[in-house]
Amino acid sequence: MTTTTSRLLNLLSLLQTRRDWPGALLAERLEISHRTVRRDVERLREMGYSIQATMGPDGGYRLDAGSELPPLLFDDDQVVAMTIALQAATVTGAGIEEAALRALTTIRQVMPSRLRHRLDAVEFSTVPRTADGPTTQASPDVLIALSAAVRAREVLRFDYPMRRDEHEAEPQAAPTPPRRVEPHALLNSYGRWYLVAWDLDLNDWRIFRADRMAPRSPTGPRFTPRTIPGGDARDYLSARFKGSEQANAWPCTGTVVLHLPATAVLPFAGDGTVEDLGPDRCRYTVGSWSWIALAASLGRFDTPIDVVGPPELRHAFAQLAVRNAQTAQ
Repeated sequence: MTTTTSRLLNLLSLLQTRRDWPGALLAERLEISHRTVRRDVERLREMGYSIQATMGPDGGYRLDAGSELPPLLFDDDQVVAMTIALQAATVTGAGIEEAALRALTTIRQVMPSRLRHRLDAVEFSTVPRTADGPTTQASPDVLIALSAAVRAREVLRFDYPMRRDEHEAEPQAAPTPPRRVEPHALLNSYGRWYLVAWDLDLNDWRIFRADRMAPRSPTGPRFTPRTIPGGDARDYLSARFKGSEQANAWPCTGTVVLHLPATAVLPFAGDGTVEDLGPDRCRYTVGSWSWIALAASLGRFDTPIDVVGPPELRHAFAQLAVRNAQTAQ
């Protein structure tokens, strides 16, 4: 015979799997009487769970949202998924890092050893991108306001002080008029939050950093969503990071033959493609935001390079050679 605690957990688990449970079916699944089902339901209600009695020929029960957060029950896969998500949340820049770390600590303290070992097998660290400077933190209140405007499809007004230089700690002191946009998507990338929106004053798409935004109240009228260039907000943001205005692809892509085996190039190929041409040759196709930048990046392989194309890449190597020669003087 199961204990009362075990029986309550089994009952709660069943109620979480579907919206309505006939009382007779619950009694059959738990191998208990209808009377015991009613008593156990009352116990769960006393613990804070909102369980409604349903009408019908069989009668039954429904687990609804309550006014307070009661103790929760998760299966093994849910616990692992939630813990991994909390690890990622510690570097999102959403202002919830400390709370996420405390929640993660609480879960791990009560986690069975079998789950702790399983989680350790996939434990990871998220490294913020450093190319654009240090990770900055967006206020949770700002993120909530932005997300609400996106969901409600309401015009958003906000202050957005511009910086004289991307690495300066303080924004310009000169006041700027509030921006008016139609917010379409709120995205997180490498520890920073971005809003993809249609700028009503510039009549064009823009990407705004959430840590610089100060939303104003109230929001404006509702709008009809537009089609984001490329059809996907994530692809559009990634494309802009690559220097492309439309497609999620590098604006400059070239092909070279490196005098190295493919196995030596693959670990450093990034999003490029590598074709094996023999023991000491490989074809490498890769992109960048400019031809000069592409030529310079290929120099990191420290090997002779044969340019396959296009001509712009060959010309960029010539320009780079001149600059390097001037630098060496």
